[in-house]
Amino acid sequence: MNLRPMLLAAALVACVAAAPASAADNPDAARLSQRLTALDADSTLNTFAAYERLQARQAVSTLDQAAKRDRPGALYVAERRVAVAESAARTQAMQRQVDQLDRERAELLVEASQRDAARARAENERLRLQAQMQAEEAERLRQQSEADAAAMQDVESALKGVAGAQTARLNAARDRQAKLAREEAELVTGGKLPSSKRDSRGEVFALDKGSFGSGKASLGSGAQNTVKTVAAYAQASSAPGVRVDVTAADAKLAQRRAEAVRDALVAGGWPQGQVQVSGKAGKSERTELVVQSK
Repeated sequence: MNLRPMLLAAALVACVAAAPASAADNPDAARLSQRLTALDADSTLNTFAAYERLQARQAVSTLDQAAKRDRPGALYVAERRVAVAESAARTQAMQRQVDQLDRERAELLVEASQRDAARARAENERLRLQAQMQAEEAERLRQQSEADAAAMQDVESALKGVAGAQTARLNAARDRQAKLAREEAELVTGGKLPSSKRDSRGEVFALDKGSFGSGKASLGSGAQNTVKTVAAYAQASSAPGVRVDVTAADAKLAQRRAEAVRDALVAGGWPQGQVQVSGKAGKSERTELVVQSK
């Protein structure tokens, strides 16, 4: 336990009690004692400079008890001690205020730092949540894109399947129509259609080599009936705009043979305006009738 403040306080009480007894004999001592009393009565200063106030009380007491010849020196010391006590009390009070202000400033700085840290944490959390939401949205869009791509592939596959089925149905319908037209043509003319094939031009019928006499451009009676059967077939199976191309290949008789086939087609009922003939020189004697659409 620190006994110094208690001893100083007791000494001050003793000095204060002793001072008034001789104050009337020494006005300077009374004046200085009043200054110390005022210092003790000031609630903002009386808790400070206890040691300096004790020294000042002792100096005032010494002044009060000094002989006249010693009073000037004792007065100087007492004046200095009282001034030091007053100055020390004010200085310590101001220092106390400065310390208090420093503590308050430090507390404010700590609070501000804590608020800044809290705001920073809140902002970091906001940015983290925002980044997470953006990542989730990007993943959702990616999955949606993949789903859309898969759905598009399914649609394309379905369309291809539908197109293939439609093509197959169209080909089947065309084959049925061709079969019926062939049967009708052969039944009406009593003839026989030659064999045929399909290529990029349409359905191609080829007349055999014996359709024309050797070195001749006229069709034999059997070949004429065959051509009429082709004309009946074209009429039975074709839509508007269909034409028949006749191509004959022979070094000398190609054009004349093609025209003979055309005449046979017209005689069989096929419109002359829908027949195109061409003859070309070549080693082959092949004659073709092509039923094609424009």
